[in-house]
Amino acid sequence: MRDKTDLKRKLHSIDGAGYKAYKDIKGEYKFDRYVLAIDHVQGDPFASPSKVRAIVSQKDAGFPEALYDKPYKRIGVIDFLTRLFFNNIKKYYNPTGGSGKSGLISIDRCGQEILDRTSVVINRDRVEVRFEVGLPANGRRVLGKYADMIFSSAIPQIIEKTLFYNNIDTEALKKHVDLCEDQAFLRDQIKSKGLVAFIANGSVLPRESGISDRPLSKGVIPFKSPESLEVEINLPHKGIIKGMGIPEGITLIVGGGYHGKSTLLHALELGVYNHISGDGREYVVASKDAVKIRAEDGRGVEKVNISPFINNLPNGQDTKSFSTENASGSTSQAANIIEALEVGTDLLLIDEDTSATNFMIRDERMQKLVAKDREPITPFIDKVRQLYKEKGVSTILVVGGSGDYFDVADLVIMMDEYMPKDVTNNAKEIVKANPLKRESTEALEFGEITPRIVLKSGFPEGHKGRDIKAKGMYTVLYNKSQIDLSYVEQLVDSSQTTCIAVMLEYMIKYIFNNKTTLKEAIDILLNQIETKGLDSISPYTGNPGNLALPRKYEIAATINRYRYEFGNSHIIQAKGL
Repeated sequence: MRDKTDLKRKLHSIDGAGYKAYKDIKGEYKFDRYVLAIDHVQGDPFASPSKVRAIVSQKDAGFPEALYDKPYKRIGVIDFLTRLFFNNIKKYYNPTGGSGKSGLISIDRCGQEILDRTSVVINRDRVEVRFEVGLPANGRRVLGKYADMIFSSAIPQIIEKTLFYNNIDTEALKKHVDLCEDQAFLRDQIKSKGLVAFIANGSVLPRESGISDRPLSKGVIPFKSPESLEVEINLPHKGIIKGMGIPEGITLIVGGGYHGKSTLLHALELGVYNHISGDGREYVVASKDAVKIRAEDGRGVEKVNISPFINNLPNGQDTKSFSTENASGSTSQAANIIEALEVGTDLLLIDEDTSATNFMIRDERMQKLVAKDREPITPFIDKVRQLYKEKGVSTILVVGGSGDYFDVADLVIMMDEYMPKDVTNNAKEIVKANPLKRESTEALEFGEITPRIVLKSGFPEGHKGRDIKAKGMYTVLYNKSQIDLSYVEQLVDSSQTTCIAVMLEYMIKYIFNNKTTLKEAIDILLNQIETKGLDSISPYTGNPGNLALPRKYEIAATINRYRYEFGNSHIIQAKGL
């Protein structure tokens, strides 16, 4: 193995040469306390930066195994070290210019959520950090001495202050890992207590702005549970916390406009993830299988059995195997629910504001005007109870305009100036005093959730093979097809989308076989990742440093929104084989 002096010598020797000369520095170099691996060298100063790793033996790094001996603790350490490396770049390095991405040092950037990432690897043998370096140039000429400064001075300082246990704030690391453990414990506890969600007293739910997920700092009203819903839970590190427990069943969140209904629901939809200290939602958790549902006009739908909600369309279209290039509000919302049920959700989160009105409710007057045999939609209000009784799937629903849902609700929470009140008894009194006059269209059973099989032939190669890549947080490009994830609201990080693109490529190559159902295929993928790690599915040899693990629901949502040539399927119903 070459050493750091060889790298220095090479960089000085190519100073002023054409940019392609950098290709010779690819490889591994022994530094004093770590190995530096340059895995990929960019071909141009304007291209994606070069991929670099630093590997430290655990004997030298010295991280106690007790910090990472469980998956959620390991994720906490990865998150902490990724953030620390990012901050140390800013602390110990000041780029001095050049062409394109010259002088850039970067690592996967973390948000408010704590996600399983590939930016750092930690185990009994080693600690490894994966990052990117923009090899510096003047025009398209190598700035070798500048590159030497990066590799011999800046990067060693950053590594020393990040990957060696004795050089970091060990108490801060322990607190970060303890918080991850508490949140994982809390999510398990709510399930054992028959709850689907929990919001701790003192939580700060409002966000800084529509484009910032940081907590609002001014004029905040801390969350306080109504006494009737208050639950006490004893966490391993935090100790006893109290807050509002939302039980299984059907829960309504009501209240006037701007009183915090949607803010509460938004906190719950992101309660499937752990959050960093200071976020305000550290102890806001929801079932890990909670799925946010909304209408999504214009999305493609492929072979989904939406008949539990929609039947007898005027054009005779089959709703037991429904396909469309351009779904309406009602058909898209029906498809979104059925697709979530197909993969295994146990909690639906729905906001009236982003729902199709005709899908959610059909009131008495409209029933009188439009005869039952002329209305193909069975509204959600007539299915939500069956969904819970038959499928064990709970619903938390924000409503502001329809009291008809009082009849089917188990719990009604009113948000009043961001403070929750249990008004279930009030709602039931209103029901008694004002009996429902609309005719229920509820059927005897909810209906069938038909599994579907993904067809490998539905993902053809282009002229140069398959080109699958992410573009930001809400787009996956498959060859020339654009998969729009704008309304997949529980995606929180662009690295999750990058990971989904990698996952899709892997499943096409190794899992889709025209026999395996969508749910089975995703389960096979996630089981492999659980046993072998995210690296095992990555095509990026040695350095897949920008992947963050998504949930199975967001993976399925991507496959479901892929548009093959209309009339040709990429997915079919299992019973059709």
